[in-house]
Amino acid sequence: MRMRTERTDPPVMTLLDAPERLSVLHATVPDMAVPDRDFDGIVEIAAGLFDAPIALVTLIDREWQWFKAAVGTTESRASSEESFCVQVAAEADASLVVLDASTDPRFMRRSRVVGPPFLRFYAGAPIMLDGQAVGTVCVLDDKPRADVPQALMDQLSRLAGLAASLFKIKDEARRRALKEAALSREEQRHAMALEAANIGSWLWDIRSGVIAGNSAMKRMFGLPADSFVGAREIFGAIHIDDRGATFSKLRQAMKADDEYDGMFRVGDTGRWLLGRGRVHDRDSKGNPLTFIGVTIDVTDQQASVQRTRLLLKELNHRVKNTLAMLQSLARQTLRQTSDPAEFMTAFAGRLQAISEAHGLLSDHEWGTIRLADLIAKQLLPHVNCYAEQIEIHKDEISLGPDQAVGLGLVLHELATNAVKYGSLSVPKGKVVLTARNMIEDGDNVLHLTWTEVGGPPVREPKRRGFGSILIERSLDKVLGSSVKVEYLPAGVTALIRLPL
Repeated sequence: MRMRTERTDPPVMTLLDAPERLSVLHATVPDMAVPDRDFDGIVEIAAGLFDAPIALVTLIDREWQWFKAAVGTTESRASSEESFCVQVAAEADASLVVLDASTDPRFMRRSRVVGPPFLRFYAGAPIMLDGQAVGTVCVLDDKPRADVPQALMDQLSRLAGLAASLFKIKDEARRRALKEAALSREEQRHAMALEAANIGSWLWDIRSGVIAGNSAMKRMFGLPADSFVGAREIFGAIHIDDRGATFSKLRQAMKADDEYDGMFRVGDTGRWLLGRGRVHDRDSKGNPLTFIGVTIDVTDQQASVQRTRLLLKELNHRVKNTLAMLQSLARQTLRQTSDPAEFMTAFAGRLQAISEAHGLLSDHEWGTIRLADLIAKQLLPHVNCYAEQIEIHKDEISLGPDQAVGLGLVLHELATNAVKYGSLSVPKGKVVLTARNMIEDGDNVLHLTWTEVGGPPVREPKRRGFGSILIERSLDKVLGSSVKVEYLPAGVTALIRLPL
Protein backbone atom coordinates (compact mmCIF):
# COMPACT_ATOMS: atom_id res chain seq x y z
CA MET A 1 0.00 0.00 0.00
CA ARG A 2 1.51 3.38 -0.99
CA MET A 3 1.81 6.28 1.43
CA ARG A 4 0.94 9.84 0.45
CA THR A 5 1.53 13.16 2.17
CA GLU A 6 -0.12 15.52 -0.28
CA ARG A 7 -3.29 15.27 -2.28
CA THR A 8 -6.24 17.33 -3.43
CA ASP A 9 -9.35 17.02 -1.27
CA PRO A 10 -12.24 15.19 -2.99
CA PRO A 11 -15.79 16.44 -2.57
CA VAL A 12 -16.34 15.30 1.01
CA MET A 13 -20.14 15.17 0.80
CA THR A 14 -20.03 12.89 -2.23
CA LEU A 15 -17.99 10.43 -0.21
CA LEU A 16 -20.11 10.72 2.90
CA ASP A 17 -23.39 10.26 1.00
CA ALA A 18 -22.22 7.35 -1.18
CA PRO A 19 -25.14 4.87 -0.87
CA GLU A 20 -23.03 1.72 -1.42
CA ARG A 21 -20.62 2.66 1.38
CA LEU A 22 -23.38 3.65 3.80
CA SER A 23 -25.33 0.48 3.01
CA VAL A 24 -22.34 -1.72 3.86
CA LEU A 25 -21.61 0.27 7.02
CA HIS A 26 -25.15 0.20 8.40
CA ALA A 27 -25.68 -3.46 7.52
CA THR A 28 -22.43 -4.67 9.06
CA VAL A 29 -22.21 -2.40 12.12
CA PRO A 30 -25.75 -1.30 13.07
CA ASP A 31 -24.52 -0.36 16.56
CA MET A 32 -21.67 1.89 15.36
CA ALA A 33 -22.39 4.52 18.02
CA VAL A 34 -21.76 2.04 20.83
CA PRO A 35 -18.09 1.62 21.94
CA ASP A 36 -16.81 -1.95 21.83
CA ARG A 37 -14.07 -3.15 24.18
CA ASP A 38 -13.21 -5.94 21.75
CA PHE A 39 -11.35 -3.29 19.72
CA ASP A 40 -9.37 -1.90 22.67
CA GLY A 41 -6.41 -4.15 21.93
CA ILE A 42 -6.08 -2.73 18.41
CA VAL A 43 -5.92 0.92 19.55
CA GLU A 44 -3.49 0.06 22.35
CA ILE A 45 -1.15 -1.65 19.86
CA ALA A 46 -1.44 1.27 17.41
CA ALA A 47 -0.67 3.82 20.14
CA GLY A 48 2.33 1.78 21.23
CA LEU A 49 3.70 1.34 17.71
CA PHE A 50 3.63 5.10 17.01
CA ASP A 51 4.25 6.24 20.55
CA ALA A 52 1.17 8.39 20.05
CA PRO A 53 -1.07 9.76 22.82
CA ILE A 54 -4.25 9.19 20.81
CA ALA A 55 -5.33 6.10 18.84
CA LEU A 56 -8.79 5.36 17.41
CA VAL A 57 -10.86 2.73 15.62
CA THR A 58 -13.41 4.87 13.78
CA LEU A 59 -16.52 4.40 11.64
CA ILE A 60 -17.51 7.21 9.31
CA ASP A 61 -21.24 7.82 8.92
CA ARG A 62 -22.83 10.66 6.91
CA GLU A 63 -22.71 13.19 9.76
CA TRP A 64 -20.58 11.69 12.51
CA GLN A 65 -17.33 9.81 12.81
CA TRP A 66 -17.91 7.31 15.64
CA PHE A 67 -15.09 6.06 17.88
CA LYS A 68 -15.61 2.33 18.33
CA ALA A 69 -12.50 2.20 20.51
CA ALA A 70 -10.20 4.98 21.70
CA VAL A 71 -6.99 5.66 23.62
CA GLY A 72 -6.18 9.16 24.86
CA THR A 73 -9.67 10.72 24.56
CA THR A 74 -12.99 10.41 26.30
CA GLU A 75 -14.94 11.60 23.30
CA SER A 76 -17.09 9.09 21.37
CA ARG A 77 -17.55 10.99 18.13
CA ALA A 78 -16.43 13.87 15.92
CA SER A 79 -17.81 15.65 12.87
CA SER A 80 -17.23 13.57 9.73
CA GLU A 81 -16.52 16.61 7.57
CA GLU A 82 -13.94 17.95 10.08
CA SER A 83 -12.10 14.64 10.50
CA PHE A 84 -8.76 13.57 9.08
CA CYS A 85 -10.15 10.08 8.48
CA VAL A 86 -12.61 11.17 5.78
CA GLN A 87 -9.57 11.82 3.57
CA VAL A 88 -8.47 8.20 4.09
CA ALA A 89 -11.90 6.89 3.19
CA ALA A 90 -11.94 9.02 0.06
CA GLU A 91 -9.02 7.11 -1.40
CA ALA A 92 -9.46 3.65 0.06
CA ASP A 93 -6.33 2.01 -1.35
CA ALA A 94 -3.94 4.34 0.49
CA SER A 95 -3.08 5.16 4.05
CA LEU A 96 -2.62 8.78 4.99
CA VAL A 97 0.15 10.55 6.91
CA VAL A 98 -0.03 14.20 7.98
CA LEU A 99 3.29 15.22 9.55
CA ASP A 100 2.21 18.72 10.56
CA ALA A 101 -1.44 19.68 10.12
CA SER A 102 -0.74 23.32 10.92
CA THR A 103 1.14 23.66 7.64
CA ASP A 104 -1.08 21.33 5.55
CA PRO A 105 -3.58 23.36 3.46
CA ARG A 106 -6.14 20.57 3.79
CA PHE A 107 -6.24 20.63 7.61
CA MET A 108 -4.62 23.85 8.85
CA ARG A 109 -7.96 25.66 9.34
CA ARG A 110 -9.83 22.81 11.06
CA SER A 111 -11.07 23.47 14.57
CA ARG A 112 -9.03 20.72 16.24
CA VAL A 113 -5.90 22.03 14.63
CA VAL A 114 -6.31 25.73 15.41
CA GLY A 115 -7.92 24.96 18.76
CA PRO A 116 -7.70 22.27 21.46
CA PRO A 117 -6.28 19.67 21.33
CA PHE A 118 -4.10 21.44 18.67
CA LEU A 119 -3.53 18.30 16.62
CA ARG A 120 -0.45 18.19 14.43
CA PHE A 121 0.40 14.61 13.52
CA TYR A 122 -2.01 12.06 11.98
CA ALA A 123 -1.54 8.60 10.46
CA GLY A 124 -4.50 6.47 9.36
CA ALA A 125 -5.28 3.30 7.40
CA PRO A 126 -8.72 2.44 5.95
CA ILE A 127 -11.03 -0.29 7.29
CA MET A 128 -12.43 -2.03 4.22
CA LEU A 129 -15.72 -3.99 4.31
CA ASP A 130 -17.01 -5.52 1.09
CA GLY A 131 -14.82 -3.17 -0.97
CA GLN A 132 -16.04 -0.03 0.83
CA ALA A 133 -13.98 2.18 3.16
CA VAL A 134 -16.20 2.51 6.23
CA GLY A 135 -13.68 3.73 8.81
CA THR A 136 -10.05 3.83 9.93
CA VAL A 137 -7.47 2.77 12.45
CA CYS A 138 -5.56 5.97 13.19
CA VAL A 139 -3.14 7.63 15.59
CA LEU A 140 -2.85 11.37 16.44
CA ASP A 141 -0.39 13.60 18.29
CA ASP A 142 -0.25 17.27 19.26
CA LYS A 143 3.41 17.34 18.18
CA PRO A 144 4.52 17.32 14.54
CA ARG A 145 6.88 14.69 13.19
CA ALA A 146 9.62 14.77 10.61
CA ASP A 147 8.99 11.35 9.07
CA VAL A 148 7.21 7.99 9.49
CA PRO A 149 8.85 4.71 8.40
CA GLN A 150 6.94 2.74 5.76
CA ALA A 151 7.20 -0.39 7.91
CA LEU A 152 5.27 1.38 10.62
CA MET A 153 2.51 2.32 8.18
CA ASP A 154 2.37 -1.28 6.99
CA GLN A 155 1.76 -2.34 10.59
CA LEU A 156 -1.06 0.21 10.84
CA SER A 157 -2.63 -1.19 7.67
CA ARG A 158 -2.48 -4.69 9.16
CA LEU A 159 -4.25 -3.42 12.26
CA ALA A 160 -6.94 -1.91 10.00
CA GLY A 161 -7.30 -5.26 8.27
CA LEU A 162 -7.58 -6.95 11.68
CA ALA A 163 -10.33 -4.48 12.67
CA ALA A 164 -12.18 -5.21 9.41
CA SER A 165 -11.99 -8.96 10.10
CA LEU A 166 -13.26 -8.45 13.63
CA PHE A 167 -16.20 -6.36 12.34
CA LYS A 168 -17.08 -9.17 9.88
CA ILE A 169 -16.81 -11.87 12.55
CA LYS A 170 -19.00 -9.90 14.94
CA ASP A 171 -21.52 -9.23 12.17
CA GLU A 172 -21.70 -12.92 11.29
CA ALA A 173 -22.10 -13.79 14.96
CA ARG A 174 -24.87 -11.20 15.32
CA ARG A 175 -26.70 -12.48 12.25
CA ARG A 176 -26.32 -16.04 13.44
CA ALA A 177 -27.67 -15.09 16.86
CA LEU A 178 -30.64 -13.35 15.21
CA LYS A 179 -31.34 -16.42 13.09
CA GLU A 180 -31.08 -18.69 16.11
CA ALA A 181 -33.36 -16.39 18.09
CA ALA A 182 -35.84 -16.32 15.20
CA LEU A 183 -35.63 -20.09 14.92
CA SER A 184 -36.12 -20.43 18.65
CA ARG A 185 -39.16 -18.17 18.49
CA GLU A 186 -40.49 -20.15 15.54
CA GLU A 187 -39.95 -23.42 17.37
CA GLN A 188 -41.62 -21.98 20.45
CA ARG A 189 -44.52 -20.67 18.36
CA HIS A 190 -44.82 -24.06 16.65
CA ALA A 191 -44.75 -25.86 19.99
CA MET A 192 -47.37 -23.51 21.44
CA ALA A 193 -49.57 -23.95 18.36
CA LEU A 194 -49.36 -27.74 18.69
CA GLU A 195 -50.22 -27.51 22.40
CA ALA A 196 -53.11 -25.13 21.72
CA ALA A 197 -54.47 -27.46 19.04
CA ASN A 198 -53.90 -30.47 21.33
CA ILE A 199 -51.63 -32.13 18.76
CA GLY A 200 -48.93 -34.44 20.03
CA SER A 201 -45.62 -34.36 18.15
CA TRP A 202 -42.91 -36.98 18.52
CA LEU A 203 -39.57 -38.23 17.18
CA TRP A 204 -38.76 -41.91 17.60
CA ASP A 205 -35.06 -42.89 17.68
CA ILE A 206 -35.51 -46.44 16.45
CA ARG A 207 -32.08 -47.74 17.48
CA SER A 208 -32.25 -46.49 21.07
CA GLY A 209 -36.01 -46.86 21.40
CA VAL A 210 -36.31 -43.37 22.88
CA ILE A 211 -39.31 -41.25 21.86
CA ALA A 212 -39.03 -37.48 22.30
CA GLY A 213 -42.50 -35.99 22.47
CA ASN A 214 -44.27 -32.82 23.61
CA SER A 215 -46.52 -32.66 26.65
CA ALA A 216 -49.67 -33.07 24.53
CA MET A 217 -48.41 -36.43 23.25
CA LYS A 218 -47.58 -37.66 26.76
CA ARG A 219 -50.93 -36.45 28.04
CA MET A 220 -52.76 -38.40 25.33
CA PHE A 221 -51.02 -41.61 26.33
CA GLY A 222 -51.60 -41.00 30.03
CA LEU A 223 -47.89 -40.53 30.78
CA PRO A 224 -46.39 -37.96 33.20
CA ALA A 225 -45.15 -34.82 31.42
CA ASP A 226 -41.63 -35.15 32.86
CA SER A 227 -41.31 -38.91 32.35
CA PHE A 228 -38.82 -40.76 30.16
CA VAL A 229 -40.67 -42.15 27.16
CA GLY A 230 -39.60 -45.21 25.24
CA ALA A 231 -41.24 -47.23 22.50
CA ARG A 232 -42.20 -49.90 25.07
CA GLU A 233 -44.15 -47.39 27.16
CA ILE A 234 -45.99 -46.02 24.12
CA PHE A 235 -46.90 -49.38 22.60
CA GLY A 236 -47.79 -50.65 26.06
CA ALA A 237 -50.28 -47.79 26.48
CA ILE A 238 -52.17 -48.74 23.29
CA HIS A 239 -55.28 -50.86 23.80
CA ILE A 240 -54.36 -54.53 23.46
CA ASP A 241 -56.97 -55.04 20.74
CA ASP A 242 -55.38 -52.29 18.61
CA ARG A 243 -51.71 -52.87 19.44
CA GLY A 244 -50.95 -55.52 16.82
CA ALA A 245 -52.54 -53.65 13.92
CA THR A 246 -50.83 -50.40 14.91
CA PHE A 247 -47.37 -51.99 15.06
CA SER A 248 -47.99 -53.80 11.77
CA LYS A 249 -48.90 -50.52 10.03
CA LEU A 250 -45.77 -48.85 11.40
CA ARG A 251 -43.51 -51.64 10.14
CA GLN A 252 -45.18 -51.55 6.73
CA ALA A 253 -44.69 -47.78 6.50
CA MET A 254 -40.99 -48.17 7.39
CA LYS A 255 -40.48 -50.93 4.85
CA ALA A 256 -42.31 -49.21 1.98
CA ASP A 257 -41.01 -45.73 2.86
CA ASP A 258 -44.64 -44.68 2.96
CA GLU A 259 -46.67 -42.57 5.36
CA TYR A 260 -48.05 -44.22 8.48
CA ASP A 261 -51.72 -43.45 9.12
CA GLY A 262 -53.51 -45.37 11.85
CA MET A 263 -56.18 -45.05 14.50
CA PHE A 264 -56.10 -46.77 17.89
CA ARG A 265 -57.37 -46.53 21.43
CA VAL A 266 -55.41 -45.85 24.61
CA GLY A 267 -55.92 -48.74 26.97
CA ASP A 268 -56.33 -46.86 30.25
CA THR A 269 -58.65 -44.11 29.03
CA GLY A 270 -60.32 -45.64 25.98
CA ARG A 271 -59.73 -42.41 24.06
CA TRP A 272 -59.22 -42.65 20.30
CA LEU A 273 -55.98 -41.33 18.80
CA LEU A 274 -55.01 -40.76 15.17
CA GLY A 275 -51.31 -41.23 14.45
CA ARG A 276 -49.54 -40.02 11.31
CA GLY A 277 -45.85 -39.97 10.41
CA ARG A 278 -43.03 -41.39 8.31
CA VAL A 279 -39.33 -42.30 8.38
CA HIS A 280 -37.22 -39.16 8.78
CA ASP A 281 -33.80 -40.57 7.88
CA ARG A 282 -32.02 -43.86 7.16
CA ASP A 283 -28.49 -45.20 7.44
CA SER A 284 -26.25 -46.10 4.50
CA LYS A 285 -27.90 -49.52 4.24
CA GLY A 286 -31.40 -48.06 4.08
CA ASN A 287 -32.37 -49.04 7.62
CA PRO A 288 -34.65 -46.50 9.31
CA LEU A 289 -32.99 -44.41 12.01
CA THR A 290 -35.72 -42.02 13.11
CA PHE A 291 -39.47 -41.85 12.67
CA ILE A 292 -41.26 -38.52 13.05
CA GLY A 293 -44.98 -37.93 13.41
CA VAL A 294 -47.98 -36.43 15.16
CA THR A 295 -50.85 -37.79 17.24
CA ILE A 296 -54.31 -36.23 17.37
CA ASP A 297 -57.09 -36.99 19.85
CA VAL A 298 -60.14 -37.90 17.73
CA THR A 299 -62.34 -39.23 20.52
CA ASP A 300 -65.05 -36.63 19.92
CA GLN A 301 -65.04 -37.31 16.19
CA GLN A 302 -65.31 -41.04 16.79
CA ALA A 303 -68.18 -40.47 19.19
CA SER A 304 -69.86 -38.33 16.54
CA VAL A 305 -69.39 -41.11 13.97
CA GLN A 306 -70.93 -43.62 16.37
CA ARG A 307 -73.84 -41.28 17.06
CA THR A 308 -74.39 -40.84 13.34
CA ARG A 309 -74.38 -44.60 12.82
CA LEU A 310 -76.89 -45.08 15.63
CA LEU A 311 -78.99 -42.22 14.27
CA LEU A 312 -79.03 -43.74 10.79
CA LYS A 313 -79.93 -47.10 12.27
CA GLU A 314 -82.74 -45.51 14.28
CA LEU A 315 -83.85 -43.50 11.26
CA ASN A 316 -83.93 -46.62 9.09
CA HIS A 317 -86.06 -48.35 11.73
CA ARG A 318 -88.38 -45.36 11.97
CA VAL A 319 -88.73 -45.03 8.21
CA LYS A 320 -89.77 -48.67 7.94
CA ASN A 321 -92.30 -48.22 10.71
CA THR A 322 -93.54 -44.98 9.17
CA LEU A 323 -93.97 -46.57 5.74
CA ALA A 324 -95.97 -49.37 7.28
CA MET A 325 -98.07 -46.82 9.15
CA LEU A 326 -98.63 -44.79 5.98
CA GLN A 327 -99.73 -47.85 4.06
CA SER A 328 -102.20 -48.68 6.82
CA LEU A 329 -103.44 -45.09 6.97
CA ALA A 330 -103.90 -44.98 3.21
CA ARG A 331 -105.87 -48.23 3.16
CA GLN A 332 -108.06 -47.31 6.12
CA THR A 333 -108.69 -43.75 4.86
CA LEU A 334 -109.60 -45.09 1.43
CA ARG A 335 -112.10 -47.50 2.97
CA GLN A 336 -113.90 -44.59 4.62
CA THR A 337 -114.51 -42.65 1.41
CA SER A 338 -114.71 -43.21 -2.33
CA ASP A 339 -114.35 -39.48 -3.07
CA PRO A 340 -110.72 -38.88 -4.25
CA ALA A 341 -110.73 -35.26 -3.12
CA GLU A 342 -111.99 -36.17 0.36
CA PHE A 343 -109.44 -38.99 0.52
CA MET A 344 -106.56 -36.68 -0.37
CA THR A 345 -107.64 -34.11 2.22
CA ALA A 346 -107.93 -36.65 5.03
CA PHE A 347 -104.79 -38.57 4.07
CA ALA A 348 -102.68 -35.42 3.54
CA GLY A 349 -103.66 -34.12 6.98
CA ARG A 350 -102.60 -37.35 8.66
CA LEU A 351 -99.42 -37.44 6.61
CA GLN A 352 -98.66 -33.86 7.71
CA ALA A 353 -99.20 -34.83 11.35
CA ILE A 354 -96.61 -37.60 11.06
CA SER A 355 -94.27 -35.25 9.18
CA GLU A 356 -94.45 -32.61 11.91
CA ALA A 357 -93.57 -35.15 14.59
CA HIS A 358 -90.72 -36.51 12.45
CA GLY A 359 -89.42 -32.99 11.87
CA LEU A 360 -89.23 -32.27 15.59
CA LEU A 361 -87.53 -35.59 16.29
CA SER A 362 -85.05 -35.05 13.48
CA ASP A 363 -84.14 -31.63 14.89
CA HIS A 364 -83.28 -33.38 18.16
CA GLU A 365 -81.42 -36.30 16.51
CA TRP A 366 -84.26 -38.67 17.30
CA GLY A 367 -83.82 -38.24 21.02
CA THR A 368 -86.61 -36.59 23.02
CA ILE A 369 -88.79 -33.56 22.27
CA ARG A 370 -90.88 -31.28 24.48
CA LEU A 371 -94.62 -31.97 24.74
CA ALA A 372 -95.34 -28.25 24.34
CA ASP A 373 -93.54 -28.20 20.98
CA LEU A 374 -95.51 -31.21 19.72
CA ILE A 375 -98.84 -29.67 20.78
CA ALA A 376 -98.01 -26.40 19.01
CA LYS A 377 -96.94 -28.15 15.80
CA GLN A 378 -100.12 -30.23 15.61
CA LEU A 379 -102.67 -27.59 16.61
CA LEU A 380 -101.39 -24.38 15.00
CA PRO A 381 -102.73 -25.28 11.51
CA HIS A 382 -106.25 -25.73 12.93
CA VAL A 383 -106.77 -22.44 14.77
CA ASN A 384 -106.91 -18.75 13.91
CA CYS A 385 -105.41 -17.54 17.21
CA TYR A 386 -103.42 -20.11 19.11
CA ALA A 387 -103.17 -18.08 22.33
CA GLU A 388 -106.94 -17.55 22.56
CA GLN A 389 -108.17 -20.92 21.29
CA ILE A 390 -105.66 -23.24 22.96
CA GLU A 391 -105.29 -23.18 26.75
CA ILE A 392 -102.56 -25.38 28.21
CA HIS A 393 -101.81 -26.39 31.79
CA LYS A 394 -98.84 -28.70 31.86
CA ASP A 395 -95.72 -29.99 33.54
CA GLU A 396 -92.40 -30.03 31.68
CA ILE A 397 -92.61 -33.34 29.82
CA SER A 398 -90.29 -34.94 27.24
CA LEU A 399 -91.45 -37.51 24.71
CA GLY A 400 -89.52 -40.26 22.94
CA PRO A 401 -89.97 -41.12 19.22
CA ASP A 402 -92.81 -43.67 19.63
CA GLN A 403 -94.69 -41.44 22.05
CA ALA A 404 -94.25 -38.35 19.85
CA VAL A 405 -95.41 -39.92 16.57
CA GLY A 406 -98.40 -41.69 18.15
CA LEU A 407 -99.51 -38.73 20.25
CA GLY A 408 -99.05 -36.43 17.26
CA LEU A 409 -101.58 -38.45 15.29
CA VAL A 410 -104.02 -38.46 18.22
CA LEU A 411 -103.80 -34.66 18.57
CA HIS A 412 -104.27 -34.25 14.82
CA GLU A 413 -107.40 -36.39 14.73
CA LEU A 414 -108.87 -34.63 17.80
CA ALA A 415 -108.14 -31.21 16.26
CA THR A 416 -109.58 -32.21 12.88
CA ASN A 417 -112.76 -33.43 14.57
CA ALA A 418 -112.96 -30.23 16.66
CA VAL A 419 -112.68 -28.08 13.52
CA LYS A 420 -115.42 -30.03 11.75
CA TYR A 421 -117.89 -30.61 14.56
CA GLY A 422 -116.55 -29.33 17.90
CA SER A 423 -115.32 -26.27 19.73
CA LEU A 424 -112.90 -25.12 16.99
CA SER A 425 -115.79 -24.88 14.52
CA VAL A 426 -117.03 -21.66 16.17
CA PRO A 427 -115.09 -18.39 16.74
CA LYS A 428 -115.26 -18.40 20.54
CA GLY A 429 -114.69 -22.09 21.09
CA LYS A 430 -111.40 -23.39 22.47
CA VAL A 431 -109.55 -26.47 23.68
CA VAL A 432 -108.18 -26.82 27.20
CA LEU A 433 -105.25 -29.21 27.58
CA THR A 434 -104.03 -30.45 30.95
CA ALA A 435 -100.84 -32.51 31.05
CA ARG A 436 -99.42 -33.95 34.24
CA ASN A 437 -96.40 -36.18 34.88
CA MET A 438 -97.58 -38.79 37.35
CA ILE A 439 -95.56 -41.43 39.18
CA GLU A 440 -97.15 -44.89 39.01
CA ASP A 441 -95.31 -47.86 40.51
CA GLY A 442 -92.08 -45.88 40.27
CA ASP A 443 -92.51 -45.02 36.58
CA ASN A 444 -93.33 -41.69 34.88
CA VAL A 445 -96.70 -41.63 33.16
CA LEU A 446 -98.28 -38.78 31.19
CA HIS A 447 -101.92 -38.03 31.95
CA LEU A 448 -103.20 -35.71 29.22
CA THR A 449 -106.76 -34.40 29.17
CA TRP A 450 -108.28 -32.81 26.04
CA THR A 451 -111.39 -30.77 26.84
CA GLU A 452 -113.42 -28.79 24.30
CA VAL A 453 -115.40 -25.81 25.59
CA GLY A 454 -117.57 -23.13 24.00
CA GLY A 455 -118.54 -25.25 21.02
CA PRO A 456 -121.91 -26.52 19.77
CA PRO A 457 -123.75 -29.26 21.73
CA VAL A 458 -122.19 -32.67 21.24
CA ARG A 459 -123.86 -35.97 20.54
CA GLU A 460 -122.07 -39.28 20.46
CA PRO A 461 -121.80 -40.52 16.84
CA LYS A 462 -123.84 -43.57 15.91
CA ARG A 463 -121.02 -45.05 13.85
CA ARG A 464 -117.34 -45.14 14.76
CA GLY A 465 -115.30 -43.69 11.91
CA PHE A 466 -111.67 -44.28 11.06
CA GLY A 467 -110.72 -41.13 12.96
CA SER A 468 -112.07 -42.59 16.19
CA ILE A 469 -110.31 -45.89 15.54
CA LEU A 470 -107.08 -44.04 14.75
CA ILE A 471 -107.31 -42.06 18.00
CA GLU A 472 -107.65 -45.26 19.99
CA ARG A 473 -104.92 -47.21 18.14
CA SER A 474 -102.26 -44.58 17.43
CA LEU A 475 -100.54 -45.33 20.72
CA ASP A 476 -100.52 -49.10 20.33
CA LYS A 477 -96.70 -49.14 20.03
CA VAL A 478 -96.40 -47.74 23.58
CA LEU A 479 -97.19 -50.51 26.04
CA GLY A 480 -99.63 -49.51 28.76
CA SER A 481 -101.01 -46.53 26.88
CA SER A 482 -104.69 -45.80 26.40
CA VAL A 483 -107.01 -43.19 24.89
CA LYS A 484 -110.62 -42.76 26.02
CA VAL A 485 -112.89 -40.31 24.19
CA GLU A 486 -116.08 -39.10 25.87
CA TYR A 487 -118.74 -37.21 23.92
CA LEU A 488 -120.17 -35.02 26.68
CA PRO A 489 -122.88 -32.49 25.78
CA ALA A 490 -120.60 -29.57 26.72
CA GLY A 491 -117.83 -30.82 24.47
CA VAL A 492 -115.61 -33.74 23.53
CA THR A 493 -113.19 -34.89 26.22
CA ALA A 494 -110.26 -37.23 25.62
CA LEU A 495 -108.31 -38.88 28.43
CA ILE A 496 -104.87 -40.04 27.37
CA ARG A 497 -102.53 -42.19 29.45
CA LEU A 498 -99.02 -42.55 28.08
CA PRO A 499 -96.05 -44.20 29.88
CA LEU A 500 -92.89 -42.09 29.38
